[in-house]
Amino acid sequence: MSTANALLVVFAMTLVTYATRAGGIFLVGFVPMSARVEAFLRYLAGSVLVALVVPATVRGGPEGYLAVAVAIVGTLVLRKALPAIALGILAAALWRAYMGVS
Repeated sequence: MSTANALLVVFAMTLVTYATRAGGIFLVGFVPMSARVEAFLRYLAGSVLVALVVPATVRGGPEGYLAVAVAIVGTLVLRKALPAIALGILAAALWRAYMGVS
């Protein structure tokens, strides 16, 4: 694949991602905000994160388990998800570097 084609694919993916997010926000404006809908929206990001992390952890082996454990502990200590996830990624990278996994 040429560089121009790769950039075109990335651009198209960017447009689709933006349209999906903007369309979702637009459509939610037409939904009556009940307690159930509010709870669904509040926990949606966490459920998507779990759906992405679990398969990667299962396939990842020991460094995947370490990354998740560090991220969980980091979340409990820091009370912020993004820095905790960064710590988990760092732990997995250090494990792979130390153990010589490529």
